[in-house]
Amino acid sequence: MENINLKKIRTIALEEHYATSAFLKVLKHTTERRPVSTSGPTVTDRLCDLGDLRIGEMDAAGIDLQVLSLVHPGVQQMDASEAVIIAREQNDYLANAVKNNPARFAGFAALPTSAPDEAVRELDRAVNKLGFKGAAIMGHTRERYLDDDFFWPILEAAAALRVPIYIHPTPPPEKVVEAYYKGNYPPNVAARLSTAAWGWHIETAIHCLRLIASGVFDRYPDLQIIIGHLGETLPFMMSRIDNRLSKESAYLKRSFGDCLRQNFSYTFSGFNFLAPFLTLLLQVGIDRIMFSTDYPYSSMESGRKFLDQLPVSPNDKELIAHGNAERLLRI
Repeated sequence: MENINLKKIRTIALEEHYATSAFLKVLKHTTERRPVSTSGPTVTDRLCDLGDLRIGEMDAAGIDLQVLSLVHPGVQQMDASEAVIIAREQNDYLANAVKNNPARFAGFAALPTSAPDEAVRELDRAVNKLGFKGAAIMGHTRERYLDDDFFWPILEAAAALRVPIYIHPTPPPEKVVEAYYKGNYPPNVAARLSTAAWGWHIETAIHCLRLIASGVFDRYPDLQIIIGHLGETLPFMMSRIDNRLSKESAYLKRSFGDCLRQNFSYTFSGFNFLAPFLTLLLQVGIDRIMFSTDYPYSSMESGRKFLDQLPVSPNDKELIAHGNAERLLRI
């Protein structure tokens, strides 16, 4: 009987990616990252499908709604003029896919952060005209981070529109990769250390800490940020940060921990590991945790199985599966 009840839980997955073939062609001159093949349909096949293939796999895994975002690295590493054009094109494409399947898809906007005024206009258009639920920003913008007040018009707009910004990992700046991750081991090990095995997550954690340290949440207390991977290592360090960097010493109105509990929400995104989940739960509480699978880079089936087996109450499981997302994204 328990398994039957679990299947009835509505599931909203928040870090789910898409691309178009045209966008992947553009990526060839902006990044070395390439989707890799798997058995059956390739990752590229899955990225570019917003129809039967994707929906069939959602059905098989028990995923009701995907909140879609343009695949990493998005438009953050492009020239401003190119980013403005491509972000608008991709948002229009995604809006059409959502319109065709509103019960299965919602959208996070791509934003040309290198042109903040244009990004503000695009966020307003995406939310008020296209019906998007927020925006996804793929890490730093050519080694500039969101704590730079150059980007604060975007953060102000998100707070005013009452929509969250999802900060997705991106590789560290090349000088950081050279200094921290290249060493006395094969290049493929350095590549993994600087990205999926470690660097992506530390990079995102530092990005978030920089945001808090800048005072942006004192300026815009309603601003909401989402990060994945069960908190990008931040839950483990939260108590230590508050212990060694008080709000007074950082000239802030609230502590780092308060901001991480009140202005941030956290998704799974392929981190189907119980110990870090429990750390996150103990640090931020159930109301700040949301489901995601990181499709197509991680398995929807594995993500749903992890959700089903979490040692939390049925009511708390409902909050993680859909309730918290419905509240934050106003779905």
